[in-house]
Amino acid sequence: MASPTTLPAPTNTHQDTRRRRPGKPRRTDGHVAPIVERIGVPVVAVFVLFPILWMALTAFKPRSSIYTLEWLIVPTLENFASILRPPRSFDLLTLNSVLVSVGTVVIAIPVASLAAFGFSRLDFRGNRTIFVGLLATQFVPPVALALPFFMLYRDVGLLDTRLGLIIINLSIIVPYSTWLIKGFVDTVPKEVDEAAMVDGCGPIAVAFRITLRLAAPGIMVATVFAFVASWNEFLYPLLLTSREAVTLPVGLMRTLGAEGIMWEQMAAGGMLVMVPLLALSIAIRKHFAEGLTMGSVK
Repeated sequence: MASPTTLPAPTNTHQDTRRRRPGKPRRTDGHVAPIVERIGVPVVAVFVLFPILWMALTAFKPRSSIYTLEWLIVPTLENFASILRPPRSFDLLTLNSVLVSVGTVVIAIPVASLAAFGFSRLDFRGNRTIFVGLLATQFVPPVALALPFFMLYRDVGLLDTRLGLIIINLSIIVPYSTWLIKGFVDTVPKEVDEAAMVDGCGPIAVAFRITLRLAAPGIMVATVFAFVASWNEFLYPLLLTSREAVTLPVGLMRTLGAEGIMWEQMAAGGMLVMVPLLALSIAIRKHFAEGLTMGSVK
């Protein structure tokens, strides 16, 4: 009688393979990310906000408490009143900054929008070369252009004028805004323009009613950047103005007196520089976020 054949015991090939194969390292992103967020965000917030809070506190401190670490003070508006009176005259400086910044934006954004539409949509000879040349102007150090502008303005009578500051701001803002808006216009499909032209729209109507309207969030972003850059410009107002067209950033130097730097007045002037930008950011934060998101995807 033949003996029954003994079959080998089944083996778990998958288990053996998994045992022999080196295991993958366990992902710890889910545990590390909350820790980094809980520690990193407060550290960055303190690092960014502490100088601003300290400046705000100093702006409302009486002069006797400037060099102390007191937090509980009786706020005073005397520092703001002192910089608004002569010889500081920060009221005139604020008016100059507003007029120069608004004038720059009103001229630069329409020009940059049309230029961006042309570079993005029109196929003409030298398109890319002209665009690259426009961007290349941004690599020239501003201080290298200060002396030529000074001599030119002296000859044509534009020294210490708001118009002179607007013109020189345009040389900075228009190329940058054109590049920025072009990126947003490129995200608008060309098929939309073609459909509008089939419906009877001309090139100008397509530009204003279709393409630039769809790129409006991006134009809003460029507007904010243009206003902030014009508002914070320091070098050219310092070199090209002396009395009538001095702006706020340059006017902060007027807080240097016979007793040294009047820190309470400088802090009050810093608040005048910062508050309009902060109010603008809060007012348009939704459109600004939409514009940044729109420009991130092509």
